Amino acid sequence: MKHAIYLYLVFSTLTIINAQNKLPFQLEKDWELKGLKNPESVVLDKTNQVLYVSNVNGAPTDKDGNGFISKISLDGEIIELEWLKGLDAPKGLTIHKGKLYVTDINTIVEVDIANKQVQRFTAKDATFLNDIVADKKGNIYASNTFGLSGIYKLPTKGARKVELWLKDDKLNMPNGLSLSKNNLIAAGWGIDLDAKTFATKTPGHLVKINLKTKKIKTISQPFGNLDGLSETLHGFLITDWLAGSLFYLRKGSDKGQLVIDLPQGSADTYFDKATKTLYIPLMLNNKLLKYHFKK
Repeated sequence: MKHAIYLYLVFSTLTIINAQNKLPFQLEKDWELKGLKNPESVVLDKTNQVLYVSNVNGAPTDKDGNGFISKISLDGEIIELEWLKGLDAPKGLTIHKGKLYVTDINTIVEVDIANKQVQRFTAKDATFLNDIVADKKGNIYASNTFGLSGIYKLPTKGARKVELWLKDDKLNMPNGLSLSKNNLIAAGWGIDLDAKTFATKTPGHLVKINLKTKKIKTISQPFGNLDGLSETLHGFLITDWLAGSLFYLRKGSDKGQLVIDLPQGSADTYFDKATKTLYIPLMLNNKLLKYHFKK
């Protein structure tokens, strides 16, 4: 009887663990687009139903004027490879009320999508602006990954001058950003960087930053050199740039679960909640991938 009870408890425990570890979705690839030039970020223009992709087109810190933005159809065709030229090393992308915002080394670039008029805002002391997000009011937040662990802000009102909104080593070299209610979620690259390999002694983790108090709270264990960050219906999808992995972090859990293996250089993702579609730029392979959730 005791043996039967023991087996029952073991079986029940394993069932619970498997249920907790099982992903609530599967990814199915729809297409992959070749021909880009070190694509780093992708964003969906919901109004015009097209994608914009940032192309570093060279070294990520070189002010060489080689960078550009591509315009891509939703079925994976290049509409205009160099839709917007004259950038240096464009990375993060976000859209708010007809304006496309781009991080470009130490500058936040605002592009009027309708007429391509460009306005540039320099971020003082910024060394590696990376991902970028816009809140509902139009305030812009950009992560600075290497050089200093910080978040810059371009206010929607006033003089519209970029300010260093938060600088703190607790951000563990922030890369991917996502806004979730009254919090900014940041995916860190890690701690103790090897300048030659860009690996870290301690992998990066996710933190939550209260937008009002700027209080930082760790919300995951360390699990990678994190890059892209997209909120899904019940959690977050995160890329590991060095390892080339896509992870899922369920809300309420602190452990990242491996979803799929990708090539090194998997960068800033975009997840469309309406269609449950995921876009992943492969920076070193010059590709853009599209997946959809499959139950």
